Amino acid sequence: MVNKMIEVMIVEDDPMVREINSRFLSKVEGFNLVKSASNLTEARDFISKHKINLILLDVYLPGENGLNFLKWLRKEEIFVDIILITADKTIERVQEAFRFGAIDYLIKPFTFERLKEALNLFKERYYSFSNQKTIEQNELDKLIINSRNIANSIDNSTSNPLEKGFNKYTYNRIWNALEKDKDVYFTAEDLSEQLRIARVTVRRYLEYMDKQGYLSKIIEYGKVGRPQHKYKFNEKI
Repeated sequence: MVNKMIEVMIVEDDPMVREINSRFLSKVEGFNLVKSASNLTEARDFISKHKINLILLDVYLPGENGLNFLKWLRKEEIFVDIILITADKTIERVQEAFRFGAIDYLIKPFTFERLKEALNLFKERYYSFSNQKTIEQNELDKLIINSRNIANSIDNSTSNPLEKGFNKYTYNRIWNALEKDKDVYFTAEDLSEQLRIARVTVRRYLEYMDKQGYLSKIIEYGKVGRPQHKYKFNEKI
């Protein structure tokens, strides 16, 4: 039997992040992006008229909250699975998401491999449930065990899940420094002095984060010397 494509909607207000998530999704076999919504009104209208299987849902949207959309889906008995993608790390928010039926919770910034694992786990379960009327305990146990194994493989993966040449520990140190002062622009020199990491290293990581769409960057032109590149945490991520 040929498995049909899994229909997906992305709900994300930032166009750059939508594009990144769309590109990630296109790299995983079996998934078809049918809608990219920039707000919940657009998402509600689309899902009320179309059948989809999975939503990649942001929590922070201008004047709206993705979790309220999740609750609305459950209240309306619209049967669709949800993967939350958000910068919110609070335990309260994570618990709330799972209580209302989210199947996974990805904290930004995440790697492509983490999203790929989440999608492949969903795909395995989705096809297993779609191709049969009943399921035996041993088959169900296999799906549950695979879920645990994927979680363990993520936790125990190589120390460099980012692109080659980037270290997760250094990446997180720079990310956390930017996140602490979200409204402040930093230069590579500022962060180098603060974190005691070589300036050239900091600049390379900042450029990488900017390429991923996680930072806002401005260029200041002074009277003397080279223009300065300044970065800050992108609050829309």
